[in-house]
Amino acid sequence: MAADSISTFSCPTQLMFGVDAHRRLPRILAEWGFSRIFVMLDPALGQSEIFGSIEALLADAAIETSVFTEIEPEPSDTTVYAALARCRAQGGQAILAIGGGSTIDVAKAVGILMTNGGEIADYEGTEKFAKRPLPLIALPTTAGTGSEVSGACVITDSARGVKMAIRHAAFSPAQVAILDPLAVSSMPAHVAAHSGIDAFVHAFESYVSKHANPFSDAVNLHAMMLIAGSIRQFVANRKNVSAALDMLSGSSMAAMSFGVTGLGNVHCMAMAVGAMFPVPHGLANAVCLPYAAEFNFIANPARYARVAAILGANVTGMSDVAAGRLAIEAIRNLCSDLGIPARLRDVGVTQDQIGELARRSFAADYNRWNPRHTSEKEFVALFQGAF
Repeated sequence: MAADSISTFSCPTQLMFGVDAHRRLPRILAEWGFSRIFVMLDPALGQSEIFGSIEALLADAAIETSVFTEIEPEPSDTTVYAALARCRAQGGQAILAIGGGSTIDVAKAVGILMTNGGEIADYEGTEKFAKRPLPLIALPTTAGTGSEVSGACVITDSARGVKMAIRHAAFSPAQVAILDPLAVSSMPAHVAAHSGIDAFVHAFESYVSKHANPFSDAVNLHAMMLIAGSIRQFVANRKNVSAALDMLSGSSMAAMSFGVTGLGNVHCMAMAVGAMFPVPHGLANAVCLPYAAEFNFIANPARYARVAAILGANVTGMSDVAAGRLAIEAIRNLCSDLGIPARLRDVGVTQDQIGELARRSFAADYNRWNPRHTSEKEFVALFQGAF
């Protein structure tokens, strides 16, 4: 952070976290005076323990619900409009999102349109809507995206075939986020790995961003510590309550920061991959991470040295450059331990699209935040290396 620059840091979301935190839902709705809630539910969770408990709690509190489950892994504007029609028909007073980043992002988009009208593409960019969305309670069932506290949602524009980022630091985060280990206990191991690496990437890229500041540094360093210390145990056993809380907390912490600092080449490349191929966002991030991290290393070896220590490397007495290189090695080892595919070809990306992937990555202008300026030609080289 430059001495003559002005930065900000804020999080408008109230967080409730701990075992059985979801049982606070009736109290929250009673305090708000709401009796009708539109529920957006990940389609895999219809028979889950967490949803069964929430259904019973809301029924006992005489809360009317309408449940929408038709949400795909990389949500489109078509899904947003289908959910919007259901929410309007019910007259929902608030939205409860139970799921991962896709579910929460669709809930955010529906909330925006419920109060602002128009098309979701109207709000692509930063602070393009003025009215506060419908109140949102988010209960994440993956420990990765941090969408519950982030100031953005990502929706695919079906006509253009691109992912739109709709950002508003004050209005986009959920009013309340509930972090409950029960919600992530049934997550498949591969989803836990992909989403967990996504959370780590949020903290890592925010920490090395050109816009990092002392407040984001404090949050990101602790987020990386929590995630690095618990991700292996969590992937091995999602019912490990302590590891689950660490992952949920680290994920939310990282997402509080990247809305302030921006992200970098890992996310830039992953966004392009996800828009062109049916690759889940967390998996795309995980595959791209080692390559983008190695490319960016020369921009700030000292920060990489801190990351190396967090990841367990012994950096005592080493120069920043030598220690920082250990961060790249530790990242590769972490991905390997979690079973992350080593190459983009392993997840269905085709070589003939590398030029277009590079074009889209450069056009997204993550150079605003990425610590090392990256040309379109350099993106081609990055994708070729990752392929």
